[in-house]
Amino acid sequence: MEARLNYYANPVAAKFAKYINSAGKAVTDSTLPAATQELVKIRASQINGCGFCTDMHTKDATHAGETAVRLNLVAVWREAKVFTEAERAALELTEQGTRIADAAGGVSDEAWANAAKHFDEEQLAALVSLIALINAYNRMNVIIQQPAGDYQPGQFG
Repeated sequence: MEARLNYYANPVAAKFAKYINSAGKAVTDSTLPAATQELVKIRASQINGCGFCTDMHTKDATHAGETAVRLNLVAVWREAKVFTEAERAALELTEQGTRIADAAGGVSDEAWANAAKHFDEEQLAALVSLIALINAYNRMNVIIQQPAGDYQPGQFG
C-alpha cells in the first residue's frame, strides 16, 4: 500500500507540514505532561481511524517508557483503572473535541470543568491545541491513505 500523495515531496504539502510541525513544538515544550500528550494523540488517532498516527504515537509512547497495559487500554479508558483522574479528564476532552460533528453541543461544560480541575491555563491551552493539531494530522493521513507500520521512534525528530 502506498499513500495517494507523497506529502513531504510536494512543495505545498511540505511547506504546510513544516508550519504545522512548528506549531506542535509549542505543545511539546509546554508543561502538559508528556504521557498525557501521547495518550491524547493515541485516542484521537484511534477515533479518527488514523493508522499512521496510532502506530507512531504508540511506538513513541513505548519508547518513552509507557507501559503496554496502559497503551492497550487507551481505547477503553473509561473501564480501565490504570489512568489518573487528570488523564481521564484529558481523554474525555479529547473524545468530545474530536467528535464535534457527533455532538450538537460540542464540548460539554462538564468535560471542560473537569479538565480545568486538573490542568492550569497553560496546560489547558496546550491540551486544546494538541487536540486540534492531532485531528489535523489524522485528517491529512486518512485523506492520503498514509500506510502504517513502518514508523520508527524519533524518525521525524
